[in-house]
Amino acid sequence: MSLTARDLGLFAIMFAVLAMVAMFQSPQLAVTILNMSLISAIMALGVNMQWGYAGLFNVGIMGFTAVGGLAVVLIAQPPIPEAWSAGGLGIMLGLMLGVATILAAVVVYKRMAPSKMRGLAIFAVLVVGYLVTSYVFGPAKQAVQAVNPASEGYLGGAGLPVILAWPVGAVFAAGVAWLVGKVSLGLRSDYLAIATLGISEIVIAVLKHERWLARGVNNVTGIERPVARPIELQPLPWVQSLAETLGWSVSQTASVVSGLGYSALFLIVLAILIWLAERALNSPWGRMMRAIRDNEISARAMGKDVTRRHLMIFVLGSAVCGLAGAMMVSMDGQLTPGSYEPLRFTFLIWVMVIVGGSGNNWGAVLGAFVIWFLWVQVEPAGRWFMEIVTSGMADGSDLKQHLLGSAAYMRLLTMGIALLLMLRFAPRGLIPER
Repeated sequence: MSLTARDLGLFAIMFAVLAMVAMFQSPQLAVTILNMSLISAIMALGVNMQWGYAGLFNVGIMGFTAVGGLAVVLIAQPPIPEAWSAGGLGIMLGLMLGVATILAAVVVYKRMAPSKMRGLAIFAVLVVGYLVTSYVFGPAKQAVQAVNPASEGYLGGAGLPVILAWPVGAVFAAGVAWLVGKVSLGLRSDYLAIATLGISEIVIAVLKHERWLARGVNNVTGIERPVARPIELQPLPWVQSLAETLGWSVSQTASVVSGLGYSALFLIVLAILIWLAERALNSPWGRMMRAIRDNEISARAMGKDVTRRHLMIFVLGSAVCGLAGAMMVSMDGQLTPGSYEPLRFTFLIWVMVIVGGSGNNWGAVLGAFVIWFLWVQVEPAGRWFMEIVTSGMADGSDLKQHLLGSAAYMRLLTMGIALLLMLRFAPRGLIPER
């Protein structure tokens, strides 16, 4: 789908606004907004594949993003030898027993005819399997979590380059999406939304409470980064020379250079995804997906396996969200399960897709830039506005304190107003599907 002059103009305005942020506020802030906008654009692309291509209402984005972030820990972090010695074998054996229990229940379900005996047999298999798994897994987990819990207390990872965790994060998210899709894609759209939200919360609960996996709420910090840290760049002669040329401090220059390194990596990934998504959308496969989205009954009448196609696009979109989650954890250098909130990783991404234009890949990218910029800038702007409004009020005024305290909620108010205005005056988004 080619971009029109109007579309290019919208992107040009957005980048001009970012340039103004760099000039009048801070270059570091502009680079931070750029990087988070690029990651959000990748997430929005994944959601756009599911909703814009196939009409699947997935509100479990947070869970797939978290799975992608977990992949960074499991791939990039070095293994903890003491933890493996204490209970690594027991944990692996316990996990295998858990999988074997599920497979045994499936075999019983398929082999036995529908009856009360089949239900009792499945129940017995699950209970026995749970007891055996708990007997092996429980002590091993406690032993691992007891190993230097202040800074370790988990098994660690494979110690591989962090960049390898990005595709692995996509694969992990795709695997979870396949399991979710096999269970829930036969449901109505509202039930699918409830199912994906519930499973997303389960994923986050596992990350928070299973400390042997990724330290839980204690967080994993010090993760290897694909780009040098600012403190590592400061001693370099070319960085110091660049700082002198620009008239910036060395620390500020190093921070901007490091951020632009991430920007380059993220732009490469986004460009590849856009190219693949555009080719897919304009292929016979893409036309088939849109036909299924617009009229499932007609598509079924033409012999299309709608459930299978829905599963395919659900897995693809979730894999893209997992990729973005891995990229974000790599940039932050830490995994913090407590930060995976539905407001940030589900609601905001959906607003990006709707504002940008669902069904249009370029619209999803533009929506990500616009909404993330507003998300960052609205709260300080609201604070500044409230200070002007209350400048004439007495310092001890209850109304003044209330208005200044309300500035923190300007983000939510602005997101709601932006969404309402778009739905009223441009329901197809800034760059509509053509």
